[in-house]
Amino acid sequence: MGFVVREFSINGEKVLDFLVEKLGFTPREAKRAIDRGRVSIDGKPVREKGEKGRGILKCIIFEPNGYGLTPFFETLHFAVFDKPSGVAIHPKKLANTRSLLDDVRRLYGNGANLVHRLDKETSGVVIASKNRVAERILKQAFQNREVEKGYLALVEGVIPRRLTIKKPIAVNRNEEIKVKVTISPTGKSATTLVKPLEVIDNRFTLVEVTPLTGRQHQIRVHLWSIGHRIVGDPLYGVPNPIADRYLKKELTPKERIFWSGAPRLMLHAHRLQFTFFGNRYHLVSPTNFRQEIGKILPFSSAIKGEK
Repeated sequence: MGFVVREFSINGEKVLDFLVEKLGFTPREAKRAIDRGRVSIDGKPVREKGEKGRGILKCIIFEPNGYGLTPFFETLHFAVFDKPSGVAIHPKKLANTRSLLDDVRRLYGNGANLVHRLDKETSGVVIASKNRVAERILKQAFQNREVEKGYLALVEGVIPRRLTIKKPIAVNRNEEIKVKVTISPTGKSATTLVKPLEVIDNRFTLVEVTPLTGRQHQIRVHLWSIGHRIVGDPLYGVPNPIADRYLKKELTPKERIFWSGAPRLMLHAHRLQFTFFGNRYHLVSPTNFRQEIGKILPFSSAIKGEK
């Protein structure tokens, strides 16, 4: 369900206490809701945490109602999910949309959280913390590049040997499509290792990709920049008007396949490796990505040569 607005009558109580006692917030969650402007009384935002209120209190709250996804591995402190393509990590802003976070909070409560991100169309391994301590430690590990990531991708064209792509990435503020990034000498350094695993139909290559940095859309823009776009990518390698229509959900399934080559982005977060509380974890997605390719390739073949 994501974020929803709930209304309550308040009669002189402190707003912070009301959120804790009546809505079940922790003091930290109540303070965060006020700081983020999610609490109002008779249409006026609550600004002060010690403020007393009288009237109709409206609060934007997160109510989990997800996809029914469950982890394939978990410990006392974290859980690991195999996210399907098409499932968002978080709800889109305050929209009433489902996401993986719904399932995480449904299973482990409001103190649980996702500690890193995957694009909505990227499938694969995602870690959720079960408590604030684990969240802090795991997020720090990702920020410090202490987590080794491995992806699988189906790309256009034949890649005959291993590659190291070192190209800086920048946010292109002049780009019509604001979510896209660009290769630019003024950008932040970015390095991606590419290892070919299998050439398919002399038209595609299944590759293992290891990003040594964590820039937005790094794998997608790096592969596209060397002429090997990821099959199914609706942002890089298509005209901007097509990318814009995709983002606005105006692109038909047939148009999506024609322009990008597949009904989904063929990028899969295959594995993660890291140390937590002295234990070394090597987490591998249970999804057989090669089988997923087998399901997708008929779409690519069917549109070959169509106009």
